[in-house]
Amino acid sequence: MGNTVAREDFEWVYTDQPHADRRKEILAKHPEIKALMKPDYNLIWVVVLMVLAQLTAFYLVKDLDWKWVVFWAYVFGSCISHSMTLAIHEISHNSAFGNSKAMWNRWFGIFANLPLGLPYSISFKRYHMDHHRYLGGDGIDVDIPTNFEGWFFCTRFRKFIWIVLQPFFYAIRPLCINPKPITRLEIINLLAQLAFDVAIYYLWGVKSIFYMLAGSVLGLGLHPISGHFIAEHYMFLKGHETYSYYGPLNLLTFNVGYHNEHHDFPNIPGKSLPLVKKIAAEYYDNLPQYNSWIKVLYDFVMDDTISPYSRMKRQLKGEVKQD
Repeated sequence: MGNTVAREDFEWVYTDQPHADRRKEILAKHPEIKALMKPDYNLIWVVVLMVLAQLTAFYLVKDLDWKWVVFWAYVFGSCISHSMTLAIHEISHNSAFGNSKAMWNRWFGIFANLPLGLPYSISFKRYHMDHHRYLGGDGIDVDIPTNFEGWFFCTRFRKFIWIVLQPFFYAIRPLCINPKPITRLEIINLLAQLAFDVAIYYLWGVKSIFYMLAGSVLGLGLHPISGHFIAEHYMFLKGHETYSYYGPLNLLTFNVGYHNEHHDFPNIPGKSLPLVKKIAAEYYDNLPQYNSWIKVLYDFVMDDTISPYSRMKRQLKGEVKQD
């Protein structure tokens, strides 16, 4: 089971997040980075191909034995589903069509959401912008676990269960920390998703639906790619709030591992973040970094000094503007 960790609260800090100041420094020294602040139109075709791949998979699993439906849901469906959530992350930053066509990005996000089975895209956009503006902000940033999560998931076994249940906590945490009124676009996202799910059930049956939903839940839970949830901001080293990962799974995740670079320049698509690191190497090479998300998951469970409490948290000052 492991021993209860020593940490009993979050790491409260009284400084601003580091990303805005570093962005100013880097742009002053490397103004050529501004040329990378443009849409990634290739993202459109990648997302379309991913949706078509999942539609093909829905058809192919409809007559398989249940054991093979489960197998392919974890081996293939989970990878595509988790990758699609990170495509939606890119779209939430208007990376597909650019800031001048913000609504095109919202509609495209709803389309990308379809093979996940559950409405996600529009709500994610609203909360994710808060995460960037108010990183670690108490009562605003829903990427921060609740006090219950920090208090209860404090042994090795419980931390393992917490990783398995991550999709559940990411879904309910906003309702506990920072509930927002439902918008028209969220209703459209929900209705489009329900219509799609009903169509898949009508065309190909319950196994296709199970494959779709199981792939999403499994892909966001105990899965190598899910290491990015913990790798990005959990404080393995005191004083370091954001961490980058430079391993091969960036190929499946639109370079979300380049997380310091992403928070410094959220308007640069994931495709170009390796160039940011290369241009401004003196700012990034010496920061703490990872090369294995699997090791991050293992260390999180086995290190008794790390828990859901291992996050920097700050009281926000001044006016707070939310989407």
